[in-house]
Amino acid sequence: MAETKIGRMVLGSCQTNCYFIYRDEGKRAIVVDPANQGAKIYDALQRNGITVEAILLTHGHFDHIWGTKELREMAGVKLYALDAEKELCEDSHNNVSDMAGRPYTVTPDEFLRDGQELTLAGIHFQVIATPGHTIGSCCYYFPQAGFLVSGDTLFAESVGRTDFPTGSMSSIVRSIKEKLYTLPGETEVYPGHGDSTTIEHEMRYNPFTV
Repeated sequence: MAETKIGRMVLGSCQTNCYFIYRDEGKRAIVVDPANQGAKIYDALQRNGITVEAILLTHGHFDHIWGTKELREMAGVKLYALDAEKELCEDSHNNVSDMAGRPYTVTPDEFLRDGQELTLAGIHFQVIATPGHTIGSCCYYFPQAGFLVSGDTLFAESVGRTDFPTGSMSSIVRSIKEKLYTLPGETEVYPGHGDSTTIEHEMRYNPFTV
């Protein structure tokens, strides 16, 4: 089986991590959180021979969704998000795009549920609902590859802010402890902002959960 790889583009004023997950064989990719400039993402992947086959959202905040509609249209693919995030995606106040000065809403094509397993672009992964940063925040776990895309739930020695609409500090800590810390310790964690970490490192050193 071809190795599953993950690449990153850092985009927009919030320096948001947009990830693309693919295999060299076929070079079909899942794009997670097209933060901004969907055309730029599409063109960069095309130049490297990578075809976008699906778009996933970890949550609906403006800095993670601003590139979705453009990328979806150019690639002709579906956009996926957790079912609990529908209202936030479709509300420019709750997704904070109003406050950011560029009101934006998007409606995903398909809604996912906690624990659901999918195979897109030939890559298998699991949906993990992690409410706290927003009510419909989720993470995507790629067991064969040994990594987790955590959105703004878990950062390197930090957690996502919870002062925006539908956020909850108690919920985010519970999500991390009960959902993410049950994964193998060596699991690589790729967050929505900043550098990668591991589950084991966060269990030992994250001040919000120790």
